[in-house]
Amino acid sequence: MSAGRRALAVGLLPLLLAGCGWRGLESLPLPGTVGTGPGSWAVTVEMPNVSTVRENSPVHVDDVTVGHVDRIRLVDGHAEVTLRLDAGVVLPENAVASIGQTSLLGSAHVALSPPTAEPARGRLADGAVIGLDRAGAYPTTEETLSALSLVLQGGGLARVGDIVGEVDAALGGRTDAVRSLLDDLDTVLAGLDRHRTQIESAIADLDRFAAVVATENAVVDEALTAFAPATEALADQRENLVAFSVALGRLGTTASAVTDDTTADLTAVLTDLRPVLASLADAGDSLTESFRYLLTYPFPIDVYRNAVRGDYANGEVTLDLRLDTLDNALLLGTPLQGMLAGPEGAVGRAAPWPAPSVPTAQDLLIPPAPPAPPTPGGTP
Repeated sequence: MSAGRRALAVGLLPLLLAGCGWRGLESLPLPGTVGTGPGSWAVTVEMPNVSTVRENSPVHVDDVTVGHVDRIRLVDGHAEVTLRLDAGVVLPENAVASIGQTSLLGSAHVALSPPTAEPARGRLADGAVIGLDRAGAYPTTEETLSALSLVLQGGGLARVGDIVGEVDAALGGRTDAVRSLLDDLDTVLAGLDRHRTQIESAIADLDRFAAVVATENAVVDEALTAFAPATEALADQRENLVAFSVALGRLGTTASAVTDDTTADLTAVLTDLRPVLASLADAGDSLTESFRYLLTYPFPIDVYRNAVRGDYANGEVTLDLRLDTLDNALLLGTPLQGMLAGPEGAVGRAAPWPAPSVPTAQDLLIPPAPPAPPTPGGTP
């Protein structure tokens, strides 16, 4: 080949490659790649991150290679991966896709599998799309080592020894106390378990109460809004309320001291009052019945209409001014009793006894005998 033809071929090669969609050596189909035979079909997977997956990377189903990655491109901030699968691959319509790693340091691949969060349905067909909600990736070796480094260095694993030491120091020498605490805790938990039905019922009632409160939310809000001024008033009078409470406390202390000092006297008064109250109780309704005559005294309420006629009243008064009567009415039971009865009361001293010079009532009542007639010839 002449130099001119060689230069022409070299110049036309980039144009031919560009026209064929050249995307590097990885975009060229490899001999014997799975998923390129007769009846192969394509599936598109939307991946949030393709990690180290490249074109021609294998596609696995249950760790068996069933196809390869045909194309990777960026669409709307995520990767869109086109897979070519063999004709005999059967997967459900809601299959999930993830990026896995063949070994710890091996190459990445795309794994297809039935869903685990929901039952499998339908069948995955040619041209189907597995969305972002059914795509993910396994942690890579780099991510695993990075997370392990975080745990070992800054994740608190170095503090495990300190924690174990502190727990040993806290429990050392307190075996009996800890055992007793565990026994009490076991008793409490057993009691809670026995009352589990009541607790569940209480929780259910509380749930119903919460539902009622939720339905009356507007009313509760209105009540709280109306209660706000009262709360503000109480807050404004806080100092006065505190002072009142302190003064009430002092009053209680003083009252307690007074009660303690006067307990004996109060007991004596109540003891003396007991017969009076017993007498009132024995009187029954006599005392209350007598009150009804006070308004019409001196006329009984039952017959006052017989004495009072319109604007005048009929009355009859009998005065007994005898000394004996006055003595019995005024001086009975006093040291002056008997002073108004008889002549002794009138003169103010007792008469001598006997008194022959003073005629008796018998003498005053029996008249003297008439003188005898003169005897004839006799001496008068």
